[in-house]
Amino acid sequence: MGGTYTFLGPEGTFTEAALLQVPGAAAAQRVPAANVSGALELIRNGTADAAMVPIENSVEGGVSATLDAIATGEPLQILREELVPIRFVLVARPGLALADIKAVSTHTHAWAQCRRWSEANIPVAAYLPGSSTAAAAVGLLDDNCPYDAAICSPLVAEQRGLHVLAEDIGDISDAVTRFILVSRPNGLPEPTGSDKTTLVVPLPEDRPGALMEILEQFGTRGVNLSRIESRPTGQFLGDYFFSFDVDGHLAEQRVADAVRGLHRISPDTRFLGSYPRADGRAHKVPGHNQDKAFREAHEWVQRLLQPA
Repeated sequence: MGGTYTFLGPEGTFTEAALLQVPGAAAAQRVPAANVSGALELIRNGTADAAMVPIENSVEGGVSATLDAIATGEPLQILREELVPIRFVLVARPGLALADIKAVSTHTHAWAQCRRWSEANIPVAAYLPGSSTAAAAVGLLDDNCPYDAAICSPLVAEQRGLHVLAEDIGDISDAVTRFILVSRPNGLPEPTGSDKTTLVVPLPEDRPGALMEILEQFGTRGVNLSRIESRPTGQFLGDYFFSFDVDGHLAEQRVADAVRGLHRISPDTRFLGSYPRADGRAHKVPGHNQDKAFREAHEWVQRLLQPA
């Protein structure tokens, strides 16, 4: 894929590392954005062709800024996903030791993944949230920076020549963040047998059984949910939408039937795309042979309809 890419910047973020895994992206024009909403706006206004943004972390779960930004506004489509192992370093102004750190900055998800290490090694340091790990690290180059250390990726530390005080400081060594490449709607790729479909489903009304009615569209058709998250719409207290990842492609009958069922009970359902899984894992109908069960149920009903 060619054209212009945007990503959650500045340069050196884990998001840029995810983008560089996309074939052709390293040689293409890459434009950093200050935040997720800014990156997606560059897609919507035609300035960029695709945007790489984080959507889920194995430690902290969904990235709310992304879930909210793709759920509203002009429709967008997920083209592919990328997985990036997450490793953190602590960088600081030259000459400082761990005991000298009074304030540290990083993205909230990075802080959550390094909290135990920070409490043990820099217990008196105040935490100042940053828009990204790289932005926090680059801020140290400003003489008026309000903090004296940052948690970031080894990539940005190397790119900027920052002083590394500690390496591999994440609390969970095998943490992974999932990123999605987003564009304006442009047709679906062919099914691979290892696909995901992402949907946003507003709760039609707040009543007993409303969520169950949504979930039944998947369960009765043998469609597995690999992620489900609720997010407030911001309209009023108690008003939510649900973000789903399901195993399978819209071209598969079970998935298509589930999406039709969702649209019937929640007409504002938003389809965000079917795309290959980054891990290549084939999806299977859980539990038992649903195809056989469906066929037998259909034949049973057909027999009931036969005249006596």
